[in-house]
Amino acid sequence: SDPETSGTEVASTNQITEAVLCDPKVGATVTFQPTLIRPAPPLHTSDDEVLWLNPSENTFLPEWDASMCISNSAGVEVRKLMAKAFKGPLVLQQQQQVLGELEKDPKLVYHMGLTPNKLPDLVENNPLIAIEVLLKLMSSNQIAEYYSVLVNMDMSLHSMEVVNRLTTAVELPKEFIQLYICNCIGKCETIKDKYMQNRLVRLVCVFLQSLIRNKIIDIKVDGKKKSIEGE
Repeated sequence: SDPETSGTEVASTNQITEAVLCDPKVGATVTFQPTLIRPAPPLHTSDDEVLWLNPSENTFLPEWDASMCISNSAGVEVRKLMAKAFKGPLVLQQQQQVLGELEKDPKLVYHMGLTPNKLPDLVENNPLIAIEVLLKLMSSNQIAEYYSVLVNMDMSLHSMEVVNRLTTAVELPKEFIQLYICNCIGKCETIKDKYMQNRLVRLVCVFLQSLIRNKIIDIKVDGKKKSIEGE
């Protein structure tokens, strides 16, 4: 075949291909679908129709929501502090921050990472926070679980402080108070170290005196029989 003729055919083929693919009037861009003529929609006029405003420049300013993400950031910070509170005592400023946020938003107590299993750690390390948290949880359907954990945890000065403060702030179930007192007395009877036994007995006596003074419990004496009952 003639090289000149082959070159011409290649050039023609390239020209046709380019025209089919690139020319808007021919080839791939041309379809058989008819062009639809869409008339402009008529203007709707009504007495209650909102007028379209065309503001001029510098006649409006953007409005910023300054409260965006404030509550979320506070919740995150409280969760971080509570994670520390389970492991050790918080400094006074951190305690006040947690208590302040709980005072602002009581529902925050449900989002701070506290569970019944973590309550003993919170009581021993940060009893003041434990008291406020339990007061906020009084209307929760989990409060019975927290009562059970509080009754069965190891007796200590902090646990008695928490129970004593709760009894003066709200009306606790009689069964809870009686069971806690019985567990405290039983702990004093079973401990073998005399020094620790004397120390715990003194703590329990102070605790019972506080309950009697605040009329939380009533001591009834009938001959040789003594009993402790809830009011």
